[in-house]
Amino acid sequence: MLNFHLKVTSKQKKDLVKKLRKARAKGDIREANRVMAILALGEGQGKKAVAVTLRVTVEAIHGWIKKFLLYGLRGLTSKKSPGRPPKLTNTHKRELAKLIDDGPEKAGFIGNCWRSPMVQELIHERFGVVYSVFYIAELLKNMGFSYQKAKFVSDHLNEEKRAQWLAETWPKIMALAKEKNAYLLFGDEASFPQWGTLTYTWARKGQQPTIETSGKRKGYKVFGLIDYFTGRFFCKCQEERLTSATYAAYLGEVLAKTRKHIIVVQDGARYHTSAAMREFFAQHQDRLTVFNLPSYSPDYNPIEKLWKKVKQKGTHLHHFPTFDSLKKKIHESLAFFENAPKEVLSLFRFFEDMNVTV
Repeated sequence: MLNFHLKVTSKQKKDLVKKLRKARAKGDIREANRVMAILALGEGQGKKAVAVTLRVTVEAIHGWIKKFLLYGLRGLTSKKSPGRPPKLTNTHKRELAKLIDDGPEKAGFIGNCWRSPMVQELIHERFGVVYSVFYIAELLKNMGFSYQKAKFVSDHLNEEKRAQWLAETWPKIMALAKEKNAYLLFGDEASFPQWGTLTYTWARKGQQPTIETSGKRKGYKVFGLIDYFTGRFFCKCQEERLTSATYAAYLGEVLAKTRKHIIVVQDGARYHTSAAMREFFAQHQDRLTVFNLPSYSPDYNPIEKLWKKVKQKGTHLHHFPTFDSLKKKIHESLAFFENAPKEVLSLFRFFEDMNVTV
């Protein structure tokens, strides 16, 4: 078999691919390896290279070729395994949990997120245990994992500066707020498009739900500030663009609503930090103190969660045939939070989750 080249027809290749999917679905790694070997050989790969890739002997490859030539696909099917299949021990599960926590790349996989077939392969490779891919989800749930939607994190994010902000800047902000008996306001802006927003919903399999949309790109903008101590919510809606001028006008209105000193914690948006805004802050420094959040740190700003809740209550899966219908719905959602300080205060649990002490 030194110069042997296995020929696989188009129909055989199609049948092999189908058999490979079924083998993986039922958790039969051995059968999947046999099928992958035949596919690789049919594409011209050498027996030694295939043996190295699948971590088997060349003799095993010879045996699989022989069975395929004699019996076709049937020759690659696994026989019923005698005895009870091995299971993961508690020690194995603790090691598996550590491997999952460390991420796929460290375990030798491509990508940053785990999928069930990857975990199935990891378990077989590290512990010699074969589980059905359908059982992997149940196993992981029992081990304390859940299937979650991943989130993006900026590759510019500076964890050292973020940690420094929490350790040094945040205590200074709290001390100043208590000293001046000030409002400690976290601020941000949001835009709500007339075409609406989508989220998950129940529907029949194979029948994707549809939501009517006007298709108009016009958005309703909202400035917002929430107080750390009382849960008070200051907001202002507008149709025009968000600029330094409109931001200054909004802060001026907030200053007019209270005699207390105001501490504003904001992100680094250009219209927050422009020359015009620096001049505005200097003019009102007797009543207004401003701190900037570290770059790329929306998770440090609790009002981001408020905007998410406004979308959940007001715009997700809603149809807005007119711009006025959108404005009405946004006003209703904002009014809820203006009259629900406990709901707003619950957003600041972020600091407890981050183990920040003051």
